Amino acid sequence: MDIRSSALLTDFYQLTMLQGYLERGMEDTAVFECFVRTMPPQRGFFMAAGLAQLLEFLENVSFSPAELDWVANSGRFSRSFVDYLERFRFAGDVQAMSEGTVFFPNEPIVRVTAPLPQAQFIETRLVNLLHYQTLIASKAARCVLAAAGKPVIDFGLRRAHGAEAGLLAARAAYMAGFAGSATVMAGPGFEVPVFGTMGHSFVQAHDAERHAFEHFAEVQPDNVVLLLDTYDTLKGARTVVTLAPRLRERGIRIKGVRLDSGDLVEQARQVRRILDDGGLRDVQITVSGNLDENTIQQIVAARAPVDLFAVGTRLTTSADAPYLDCVYKLQEYSGRPSRKKSEGKETWPGAKQVYRHYDQRGRIDHDVVTTATDTQAGTPLLRPVMESGKRSGTSPSLNQICERATAELATLPEEMRQCRQGATIPVQISSVLRDLACLVDKRDEAG
Repeated sequence: MDIRSSALLTDFYQLTMLQGYLERGMEDTAVFECFVRTMPPQRGFFMAAGLAQLLEFLENVSFSPAELDWVANSGRFSRSFVDYLERFRFAGDVQAMSEGTVFFPNEPIVRVTAPLPQAQFIETRLVNLLHYQTLIASKAARCVLAAAGKPVIDFGLRRAHGAEAGLLAARAAYMAGFAGSATVMAGPGFEVPVFGTMGHSFVQAHDAERHAFEHFAEVQPDNVVLLLDTYDTLKGARTVVTLAPRLRERGIRIKGVRLDSGDLVEQARQVRRILDDGGLRDVQITVSGNLDENTIQQIVAARAPVDLFAVGTRLTTSADAPYLDCVYKLQEYSGRPSRKKSEGKETWPGAKQVYRHYDQRGRIDHDVVTTATDTQAGTPLLRPVMESGKRSGTSPSLNQICERATAELATLPEEMRQCRQGATIPVQISSVLRDLACLVDKRDEAG
């Protein structure tokens, strides 16, 4: 069984609610929306991601014979409910922000319109897919901005929270502007460029560092990137200078070196000086080791001679903000707008649209959230992506999504491009939506 595609990869209450809806004949059309309630204090924007995987899930979700047997044998559900699950297919409509779109709190990124049981059942996997990639893309976008045009690559698989997380992190980071990933499966899986150097163990396994460097160059002549800091970083750099002429005679060029510890700014400066003095001005310096947008920004501000940044743990775990308050809420059922009134968790009722407004320089000025039927000036961000359970048109390639993400980041105001804490965009709630909320509140109070 492929766990990732299993219909049982859900919360138990989805099944219990589903049976409850069916027993009461509650199968009218429902509208649910997915959004993020609040902005983490370290962030200023989000980047929508994960839609491709969501649409694939919605097109293919069904219960296998083994899964149906588990439900039947659990003793918790009726035979008629199991028969319903055997026929279960998603046949609803979906509107969504394109992947790579910058967005802000309380803006729906996905709207699902479907019979209530279908729209309800998909909640868990929908949030699971959208939340994680959006979390990582938002973090990766900040790293890209901090790098100020220098390439950034993903080194985070080994400390990701599971295999799928590591793979989807590679996709989300590439989408947000990373140059590629060290995760090999991201190559055949998503056509993400794959990067890699060497590990400390390769050096330690040899009787001398110079032998390790030479051996690696021989087996990877087109990708000679040597790790310098297993023992003595500066000595390692001098070994590279000594080795380079011998390799050049065999047609092998040293492409780069990597620094993974210590004061990366000072290490980069000293290594650059050694390489340049040795005639290796074209050898690039990659740095890694607990990097994130903040450390990258510091390295860039110090004008350290770094050519490429490799970001791992703090990316795939989104260490500064390891989760988003991402939710999927019922907004309308059987033509009746609905809203949640829980303290601190209020929602705006009804199906909605988001309109974006730009200033004269093409930078985002503000957004307006309003009802789906309230046409306004500005650029609408939600568009149809699925009708009756089938995708609307051709889905964009990952490279096309990358281009969109790059263009989106260019629309951020300068203080947000510099990742200044507290810098964000105002989100306005239209008077039409506020009026609808008042009507819903009065109706619910009367009821």
